[in-house]
Amino acid sequence: MDLLAGFGILLIFLVFVLLMLLIIKNKEIRVLKELHKDLMFAHKSKIVKHGKSFEQLFPFMSSYPYDSNNFRFLGSPIDGISFEDDEIVFVEFKTGESQLSKKQKHIRNLVNDKKIIWKEIRDK
Repeated sequence: MDLLAGFGILLIFLVFVLLMLLIIKNKEIRVLKELHKDLMFAHKSKIVKHGKSFEQLFPFMSSYPYDSNNFRFLGSPIDGISFEDDEIVFVEFKTGESQLSKKQKHIRNLVNDKKIIWKEIRDK
C-alpha cells in the first residue's frame, strides 16, 4: 500500500508540474503572438511608407512610359494624372504585391466605362 500511495503522490506531482509548464508555455505563446502582431504592424507600416516614397519618384524613373513633366501628383485616391498630347492618363503606382483599393477599382471602372465629364465652373 505504501508503494501505491507513493506512486499516487508522484503522479499528482508530475501532473502538477506538467500543468504548471503548460500554463507558463501558454503565457509565453501569448507574449510571442503579441510581439509578432506588433512586428507585423511595423513591417506593414514600413511597406506603406516605402510605397508612398516610391510614388513620388516613379515619374522620374526611366521605366515611366510618359513624359514626367506632364505628370501631376494627386496622392489620393489615385497617385496622379499625366496630361499627354493625345490622351489623359490616370496613373496609380504599385510596388510589390500591393493591390488596388476598392475606391481605386471603382475609379478604374469609371474611366474604363468612359464615365468622365468636363465641367467648367465660373464665378459670376
